[in-house]
Amino acid sequence: MSEALQIEQPTGPAIIAPPLATHPRNVALDAYRGFVMLLMMAEVLRLADVARAFPGNSVWGFLAFNQTHVEWWGCSLHDTIQPSFSFLVGAALPYSIAARLKRGSTFGSMFGHALWRSFLLIALGIFLRSMYSTQTYYTFEDTLTQIGLGYPFLFLLAFRSPRWQWSMLGLILAGYWLAWALYPAPGPDFNYAAVGVPPDWLHNFTGFAAHWNKNSNLGNAFDQWFLNLFPREKPFVFNSGGYLTLSFIPTLGTMILGLAAGRWLKEQSPRIPLRRLLVAGVLLIAAGLLLHFTGISVIVKRIWTPGWTLFSGGICFLFLAGFSWVIDVKKVRGWSFPLVVIGLNSIAAYLIAHLFESFIASSLRIHVSASIFQIFGLGVEPLLRGGAVLLAFWCILFWMYRRKLFLRI
Repeated sequence: MSEALQIEQPTGPAIIAPPLATHPRNVALDAYRGFVMLLMMAEVLRLADVARAFPGNSVWGFLAFNQTHVEWWGCSLHDTIQPSFSFLVGAALPYSIAARLKRGSTFGSMFGHALWRSFLLIALGIFLRSMYSTQTYYTFEDTLTQIGLGYPFLFLLAFRSPRWQWSMLGLILAGYWLAWALYPAPGPDFNYAAVGVPPDWLHNFTGFAAHWNKNSNLGNAFDQWFLNLFPREKPFVFNSGGYLTLSFIPTLGTMILGLAAGRWLKEQSPRIPLRRLLVAGVLLIAAGLLLHFTGISVIVKRIWTPGWTLFSGGICFLFLAGFSWVIDVKKVRGWSFPLVVIGLNSIAAYLIAHLFESFIASSLRIHVSASIFQIFGLGVEPLLRGGAVLLAFWCILFWMYRRKLFLRI
């Protein structure tokens, strides 16, 4: 994501050479980004439906668990998509700034572009969330809007020293934690049903950790004020998933962690700071687990707690270390090409997954016999049908790659 929203064409003054040709890129970052987007697009495989067709099957149960979000605290593979995407925005920024400076861009022009990029991300997020509404659905908890809200601050931090960046990370997480800790926790008579939480829900915390219970926290109180400033079909009371606008603040922390990783990779290139990435990953995961099990800051992705920021940030460092080790240290790159095709066009992949799924799925129902997808039984039909949709997604992105069409923000 490095240019204003545009389609780069292979002719004309805006021509840009193929990213893997004359302009060296960090292929590990592209492959990691492609892996993240593949996990998102792979929702069409409907593994949870397959698992329900085979009750008690541990393999399908494991796969289904890792293609869904946990209900509140904890983590599945699917929960790592948004933090990875946010982390990679930060990791790519040092490369983007260096390229723009080399082309003669000024700080003012780059900051103006960062503001424009922020606006586009927020607008795209709201547009996609409004697709099935009768009017614009103003919401700011979507991945794109969360990144957009924090991106200008990330850009400014990229021009500060590492000590400044780490200090701001600590200030953001500590300040955010303190604000939540000072907000009154729900009492024993709190009406959870009024904010969409079933009375028998098993995931509420007790004691100090109750400050981070679903829809009874500082973030939901803010949204009950903020989101009702916009035109709505009905007054906002709660988000059914517990997601919050204010999560963009600790999400900025995730992007700062990515900024540090990108700086290490760029400064030490062509050497890979593998040990530093691994140590950072292990320490952050340990810190997140410590905060969780002491009840200081539980690990909840849906409200992006400081504990989650550290824990998921550690996972991102380990993912990046793994991709860097295989691709840049061991020089084994051929396998990564399908992921790179996706990673080079991540915004296009995001839009394709949200806008084209219904069209492709309905086209398959009309033009392809259902028996083809039932060849192994009705239980795995959603998997095979979704696999065909996923392949279509990738073919579109491959066509764009071959045509050098890259949707940038």
